[in-house]
Amino acid sequence: MHRSLAFLAATPTPAPTDVVDPELVTPGPWGFAIIAFIALAVILLVWDMMRRIRRGRVRADIKEELDAEEQAAAAQFDTEVDDESTDADGQDRTR
Repeated sequence: MHRSLAFLAATPTPAPTDVVDPELVTPGPWGFAIIAFIALAVILLVWDMMRRIRRGRVRADIKEELDAEEQAAAAQFDTEVDDESTDADGQDRTR
């Protein structure tokens, strides 16, 4: 097996008989269409990704605001309960 691979590697490649000028080779209309399609797909994917990131940030901000409001309401409720449990002269009614 190794001898056959070494033989193939040592075999010279034939010289091309038909030489094409590299300046004349272009991708053509199909190449342009494929590149344009890939570019459009990338633009749409980036646009969708940015929209999803923006939506996630807004949801996180709203969740933070709701959590802050809940904590403020809980703190206010705790303060009201503490005020109700004490008498006007400073005596604690809970005992």
